[in-house]
Amino acid sequence: MRTHFGVLATLCATAAGAAAQQPQVKQVVQVPGAVAGLPFSAAVRVGNVLYLSGALGSLPGTRQLVDTGIVKQTQQTLENIKTILTAAGSSLDRVFKCTVFLTNIADFAKMNEVYATYFPKDPPARSTVAGSGLALGARVEIECMATVS
Repeated sequence: MRTHFGVLATLCATAAGAAAQQPQVKQVVQVPGAVAGLPFSAAVRVGNVLYLSGALGSLPGTRQLVDTGIVKQTQQTLENIKTILTAAGSSLDRVFKCTVFLTNIADFAKMNEVYATYFPKDPPARSTVAGSGLALGARVEIECMATVS
């Protein structure tokens, strides 16, 4: 007579063997109008998960920030994320995790107000941290993970 642990061990071994036979392929997502020459991809797809690099509030195709304020930078950052998600065949409603980086935690409330308008229903899990600086002197950077079919 097999125990529940024995059945569980057999199922886990079978699943692990199947996963080993089907390696996940890394696919770099090409985003139209992306800035060339950067040492990272805007997004990478592995299986049905999309990993987005941190996005800034820069004008599309440039390294110029849209504005110096947290509200406009957060809006542009999330618009840039929408563009990347669309290029990868996904959307904001498929985002399941975000990490927000701020240069000043005092910007949290204003960033959060804008962020909430982009995720009005069933928002993704999220972490927010503040540090001493971001690329291009940005006030906010957001990275996400999403599903894609």
